[in-house]
Amino acid sequence: MHIAFIGLGNMGAPMARNLLKAGHGLTVFDLNPAALASLRADGATVAQSAREAAATADFVITMLPAAAHVRAAYLDQDGVLAGVRPGVPLVDSSTIDPATIRALAVEAGKRGNPMADAPVSGGTGGAQAGTLTFMVGAPPDLFERIRPVLAGMGRNVVSCGDTGTGQVAKICNNLILGISMIGVSEAMALGVRLGIDANVLAGIVNTSTGRCWAADTCNPYPGVIETAPASRGYTGGFGADLMLKDLGLAADAARGVRQPLFLGALAQQVYQAMSQAGDGQLDFSGVIRRYLDTERAA
Repeated sequence: MHIAFIGLGNMGAPMARNLLKAGHGLTVFDLNPAALASLRADGATVAQSAREAAATADFVITMLPAAAHVRAAYLDQDGVLAGVRPGVPLVDSSTIDPATIRALAVEAGKRGNPMADAPVSGGTGGAQAGTLTFMVGAPPDLFERIRPVLAGMGRNVVSCGDTGTGQVAKICNNLILGISMIGVSEAMALGVRLGIDANVLAGIVNTSTGRCWAADTCNPYPGVIETAPASRGYTGGFGADLMLKDLGLAADAARGVRQPLFLGALAQQVYQAMSQAGDGQLDFSGVIRRYLDTERAA
């Protein structure tokens, strides 16, 4: 199958490479010339616009930073919908608000193109290893049609319901993740301040009721988990600014249905403070530095 892949950032580039490894033909587009050159070296064809990339494709995937970029990629005069052939399925794997993807699906449907949302979980490591989880919002027939392609980039491809529900699942998951990381950070910082060894505390938490991904896989305390961003200066993970964006999406969606987010609103303020302090590009587990800085100053 020939696939158009648009958006070659930290997640998109390794996802595209896994499609090449799976034997698909690939045409790529991105605004970053270096990203395009790298994929060309791996065997992809480079397009000069999203429209050109989609023109000969049998399948289109987009992986972009925010809703504004997704709208532009599909609706601009050089966008996907201006070039894609009718009947070609469109999949957006960006993390955006449910309303935007539903509106885009309506526009795509007018042109004869079924559209699904399929945001991912698993981070850059999962993107490189091809072990991502795809949260797919699509009617059953479209889900079955796109599942084999997504399986080339991920280990779990989960149907969440109709178009838009993939984004619902993603923002709810990241709402939990953002809140739980702050909770683990508070507990680890408090425990060490009270005199327990960080590794001992983490071991107890990870075999007790406090266990969660933020504690056992991405523990924020430096040196506890060798492979975690905390052990490499909080680099190379899921940026705090991205977490802040996702919490904003959750807040906006909650506001639209009048659903309170007490802890979500507080978490949003905490990551906003981290961003304003100049740490927005660090992994979101770096939020523990807000507590450790206080500890050192005491």
